[in-house]
Amino acid sequence: MRSVAEPSRLILACLALFLAVGLWRETPLSLAQEAQVKITRPVAHPDFVGSDRCAQCHAAEHKDWLSSQHAVAMQEATEKTVLGRFDGVTFSKDDVTSTFYRKDGKFWVRTDGPDEALGDFEIKYTFGVWPLQQYLIEFPGGRIQALGIAWDARAKENGGQRWYQLYPDRKLKAGDPQHWTGIDQNWNYQCAWCHSTNIKKNYDRASGRFSTTWSEISVGCEACHGPGSNHVAWATRSNGWEQSDQRGKGFAQIFDERKGVTWPMDTDGQAHRSVPRTSANEIHICAGCHSRRQQFSDDPESVGRLFDAFRPSLLEAGLYHVDGQQRDEVYNYGSFLESRMHSAGVTCSDCHNPHTAKLRQTGNSLCGLCHAPERFDASSHHHHVPNSKGAECAACHMPISTYMGIDGRRDHSIRIPRPDQSVLLGTPNACNQCHTDKSAKWAADAIKAWYPSAKPGFQDFAQAFDRGDWGAPGAQLSLMGIAKASTEAPIVRASAIARLGRFPSPQVLDFAAGSLKINDPQIRAAAVSVIAGADPETRRSLLAPLLRDETRLVRMDAARAIAGEAEQNLSPDDLASFEKALAEYVDAQLFNAERPESQTNLGTLYRDRGKPYDARAAFARAIEIDPTFVPAVIALAELTRGQHDESGAEAALRKSLERNPHSGGLWHALGLSLIRQQRISEAMDALAKAAELAPEDPRFSYVFGVALHDTGKPREAVEALKSALTHHPYDREILWAVATYEIEAGDYASALGRAELLNELEPDRADVTRLLAELKQRTR
Repeated sequence: MRSVAEPSRLILACLALFLAVGLWRETPLSLAQEAQVKITRPVAHPDFVGSDRCAQCHAAEHKDWLSSQHAVAMQEATEKTVLGRFDGVTFSKDDVTSTFYRKDGKFWVRTDGPDEALGDFEIKYTFGVWPLQQYLIEFPGGRIQALGIAWDARAKENGGQRWYQLYPDRKLKAGDPQHWTGIDQNWNYQCAWCHSTNIKKNYDRASGRFSTTWSEISVGCEACHGPGSNHVAWATRSNGWEQSDQRGKGFAQIFDERKGVTWPMDTDGQAHRSVPRTSANEIHICAGCHSRRQQFSDDPESVGRLFDAFRPSLLEAGLYHVDGQQRDEVYNYGSFLESRMHSAGVTCSDCHNPHTAKLRQTGNSLCGLCHAPERFDASSHHHHVPNSKGAECAACHMPISTYMGIDGRRDHSIRIPRPDQSVLLGTPNACNQCHTDKSAKWAADAIKAWYPSAKPGFQDFAQAFDRGDWGAPGAQLSLMGIAKASTEAPIVRASAIARLGRFPSPQVLDFAAGSLKINDPQIRAAAVSVIAGADPETRRSLLAPLLRDETRLVRMDAARAIAGEAEQNLSPDDLASFEKALAEYVDAQLFNAERPESQTNLGTLYRDRGKPYDARAAFARAIEIDPTFVPAVIALAELTRGQHDESGAEAALRKSLERNPHSGGLWHALGLSLIRQQRISEAMDALAKAAELAPEDPRFSYVFGVALHDTGKPREAVEALKSALTHHPYDREILWAVATYEIEAGDYASALGRAELLNELEPDRADVTRLLAELKQRTR
């Protein structure tokens, strides 16, 4: 089931190659118009002036920018900008043949539309330039959609100059969120922020229409620097320029992390920053686009303070491997935060020219600026033939993963290859990316021969995260060890704390409470997520101070955790802060009101605060937006059941199953509804279907096993639960149920093994201790 808090559907339609944050204006202006804008507004209200205006004083930087992909991130479709073939060429997939052609000087595609029938659609904009180019099509209601067939812009000898499908392994039809006409390919929400400047999404909740605008169609100067009118006033000594901060020279964003900094080389052959980095403005601005994240604000000031406008993802299972290597499309920021380079004070612009977005130097010479070539660019270090692929620093330390079919992106965690962890944990490694005919053990043995003294590298959390994701013995202590280590990167510590939420215990709660005081918003937010599962009094007492946190992300998460029963008996001061922070949370959901996740979040908030009619409306709106969004359906069914309408709940579930017949969550919810209605035979069929369709969810298998036992099929129950243990060997509920049923069957020896494992998993659990003692007595 997709989590409503997860950004897994955030950027699937985007060609996210760029390095900037968009800011906003109410009406679009051409570049020529922007260059002539007169600065007449008060300094307190900066406006966007356009990149051409910037060029009047910053010609060299502007020239660099013109050579960047930022400058062509999005363009109107013209003879000059369109790279793909539109000469009648066809592309076929899944019984749909799409034709790309020109008519009346415009570019068109004939392909399957929102009604599944072939239709003719004009290409309005291009999206990106290399290694692929996508195309955008306007729909009624202000929607702009990204075509799922992209142009491979690489040279023909490299496999390019062809049309190809971005989702080759999926058969997508209209109605599927990832079909090019679906909500997950919607430019207004998914893509616009990172490809244009001064974007205003302008979604109208009443009509469901977009009136999205920009000041520059591509990623211009002010996408990173913020609106420039006050800077122009400062530079021209006009319009109240004296009010401008001298340090910022009229800009809200100040990039001075590298000012006056040198990197002298030490005797160890490595450079060290001359002074510690004390701010992260530049990194945070880049992260607005170069991260897997949710966005909840477009306020120009907020977007410059990353956690006031965005929720960057942690090192979550599914997005990252347990050792922190990129897995899904995560766009560098999270990876870089866990690197030794980030810890040493490196910023994005130490390696990348911020105006061209290209590397400052090519090949090993870039790394040689900080890592003495005579020591590191030598066979004695890399053990490969000089100038070979294996001798490239990035090949070993920044391996490539390919996204969007052909777009290879380097992992910015900049790590030592660990094929030994591949053997132990199944994680990828750079060695076998090249030596595909060899095993991970072969690579691990080779590295051990080169370096007999182990060099584990900077990232040392893989085994703890692996235990945490499996729920294995020692997981809680291992995760707490990572989370409290000041030597670990803050994103790593936050990711460990978030995983501790799976192991509710007094120790974990105490640890999370202590973490609320750590000076990092991601750590505090992760701690809030753990405490959100506690009883109302604990939530109120621990989280009330966070309602006044300096960071919006933390404030609104604390408010949401308190909302409902826990908000009762807040002090007058805390109540005022709560209402303000909760309003920020609601605004964050309304910012993305066109998404089913946001509507479902609102629905659960209203439900928890005793507003069932508002909750019903929000859940219904979520389903209207996306009938495939199962969490909203299940939430609506539960709300209906809570209003003593079980038949209505069943009807809602069955209606959704017609659209989503392979949803394990829906079948499970239906099974529970049927049990409550005493329709046991039908219920068992539904519960069996849920366990079959979603073996990854242990709860479904557990409930099905218990239901088998309670309907007089104890042997089948044990077999079903044992099968579930092959997928979830450390699931506490399943282990307890199997042990209980084995005791009933007289199989004390097997039950003892389950109890011993349970005791290893939860040594402080009194009922497990009693069970273990009883079984030891019986098996003597």
